[in-house]
Amino acid sequence: MASLDPVTDPVLDKDGVRLTVDDAVATVTLTNPAKRNAQSPALWRALAEAGRLLPGTVRVVVLRAEGKSFSAGLDRQAFTPEGFDGEPSFLDLARGSDAELDATIAEYQEAFTWWRRSDLVSIAAVQGHAIGAGFQLALACDLRVVADDVQFAMRETSLGLVPDLTGTHPLVGLVGYARALEICATGRFVQAQEAVNTGLANIAVPADQLDDAVRDLAAALLAAPRDAVIETKALLRGAQDRTYEEQRTAERQAQARRLRDLAGLAD
Repeated sequence: MASLDPVTDPVLDKDGVRLTVDDAVATVTLTNPAKRNAQSPALWRALAEAGRLLPGTVRVVVLRAEGKSFSAGLDRQAFTPEGFDGEPSFLDLARGSDAELDATIAEYQEAFTWWRRSDLVSIAAVQGHAIGAGFQLALACDLRVVADDVQFAMRETSLGLVPDLTGTHPLVGLVGYARALEICATGRFVQAQEAVNTGLANIAVPADQLDDAVRDLAAALLAAPRDAVIETKALLRGAQDRTYEEQRTAERQAQARRLRDLAGLAD
């Protein structure tokens, strides 16, 4: 894997999102460092499109961002009366029916859901600020490698809102209910060492080593057979919702499938 983000022939490059593919590794890059990769509905649609455009050969997806900040969160222009060009403002959305508002938020959430697909392993490479929607985008990935200058924060509650871009489920799963509540309700910063200690991040490295650390992790993930990784990911993802005995059964069933496949006896 020569580069985390090959510059030639991007599969997608619009609205602050670039998708490139290098064999089994896809890289999604946030490309608006001048605005600290602030997020908008157009960016969310581009992220959702990137997920739909992934070739079947891709096994690992890296999410990264240009500039000093991963993402400063929602572009505050969303809360102005004029909103974004060609988009309803959030104030206009609030005046719509419950069904319309629910459908719109569900559409926004699509940018955050595909990263945990069973056939992929996603890695967020996070530096600097990852605030609000930026924090939730990092949480959407399976794994997080962070620079030592990272600052996570969930600021929605401080603005009178709630985190609604799929971040609450993984946050509670990673750090537990009490710490998740405290992080969200206070809006405080979580820095690199705490992120590693609490399970928010897999590893923290100096900022100039971030790309190398992600590249090494991607290579390690690709070293294992794809089907074994897929089965293992499904086992681990389902463990939270199963009893101990149910998980034992799931393990046996998954292992039987792997053994039959290795023996050439799969259906």
